[in-house]
This record gives sequence, C-alpha cells and structure tokens, in this order.
Amino acid sequence: MSGYAVRPLRVRSEKPRVSAFTSADIPKILALSPDIVFAFSDLQAEIVMQLIREGVEVHAFNQRDLPGILTMVRTVGALVGASERAEALAQGYERRLRNLAEASRGRPRPKVYFEEWDAPLISGIGWVSELISIAGGDDVFPGKAREKAAVNRIVAPEDVVAAAPDVILASWCGKKVVKDRIKGRPGWESIPAVRDGRIFEIKSPLILQPGPAALTDGLDAIINALKEG
Repeated sequence: MSGYAVRPLRVRSEKPRVSAFTSADIPKILALSPDIVFAFSDLQAEIVMQLIREGVEVHAFNQRDLPGILTMVRTVGALVGASERAEALAQGYERRLRNLAEASRGRPRPKVYFEEWDAPLISGIGWVSELISIAGGDDVFPGKAREKAAVNRIVAPEDVVAAAPDVILASWCGKKVVKDRIKGRPGWESIPAVRDGRIFEIKSPLILQPGPAALTDGLDAIINALKEG
C-alpha cells in the first residue's frame, strides 16, 4: 500500500508500505506478487513504467472530478470481479450527492476559498469545487478548479482578497494548516472569512484523495464548516 493509505484504520498496521506518492520500492512490490497494481495520476507515471517493464499488470487512474471518481469505483469493481457491489456503492454515492445538493438549494450560498497549498497559494481542484457546490457554497475560483495541474491553480494573495470569501477551507496536502499564518497575510484582515473567524482545516486524506473519503467524510467536513459562523 501507499504510505498515504489511512482507510480503513487497520490498513496501517496490517499491510506493508511499499510506496509514497511519487516514489515506490519496486522490489518490495514485486515480492508481493500482485495480480494488479492500481496507480493514480500522471505523477506516478515513472512508477507505472517500471512496474510494466517488470511484467506487472497496472491500471492507472487519473480522475479529477466527481464523475471520474464514480467511474473509478465502478472500474475497480469490474477489475476485481465485484461489479455488482461496485455499482451499488457508486449508485449509493450518487443518491447521496443528489440529496445533499437538493437540501442546499434555496439557502444562502457563502463564497468559499479552498487552499490546497500555502507557498505558493494553490486553489482547489475539480472534485473539491464540485463538493463545495453540493454542500451549498460557491467556489471563488471555479475556473481554476478545471485545471488539472496544481501549477495552473496558483492564485495571487491579492486575488483572494478581491474575491472576498466568506469561508476559507484549507488542506495543505499532508501538513498541518496554521490558521494564524493565514490570518496574518498582508491585507487579508479585510477578508470576511478572516474577519469573522471562518477558517477551517480539512485533513488532506479526507478531501485531497479523489475517492470514497472525499464523497463522505470530506463532503461532511465541508458541510459542517459552512454551517458554522
């Protein structure tokens, strides 16, 4: 498993760690004699290439939005001989997303800035923006969310000030969010979210991995944040 795997909780004690996100211990993976290896994103292309050269069957996913996440669930089910269970799971997620989107309709919609990284500032990716909308908020950088590469989602601090978000959600991709650092940025004291103390951290395993956690615990964290204040 990857060192970033945290669900279910027992996975960290029961399964060997054979990779990080952009690096992997190929001999350790080969020693496990896997029937198939699942990879994610172009950032793991080098790992995929090495495994293919060793004769390992690999399926690489590259989803960046909610339809892509649901397709991934169905594809994994098909590849491991559990198509019916995967379809039921995907349909359950789809119902939940529809119901929550319907529940938020007609309510005031706070403007939300999602910060994926702090140096430079990187705004939220596609599935995060979609989940914000379902939760009842409006992403202040929806155009950026359509960009797959993080480098294309860099925003200037003054652009965040100009967007005047009511809520700031931060998930610094594996490191703890320091709210005081956000509050202390020059000029940010005028931002409604900073002025009103509506800055919330969402743990990266819940929201920055485009899989079931984002559709459940990650979405719930966004909903709870938008309710506060």
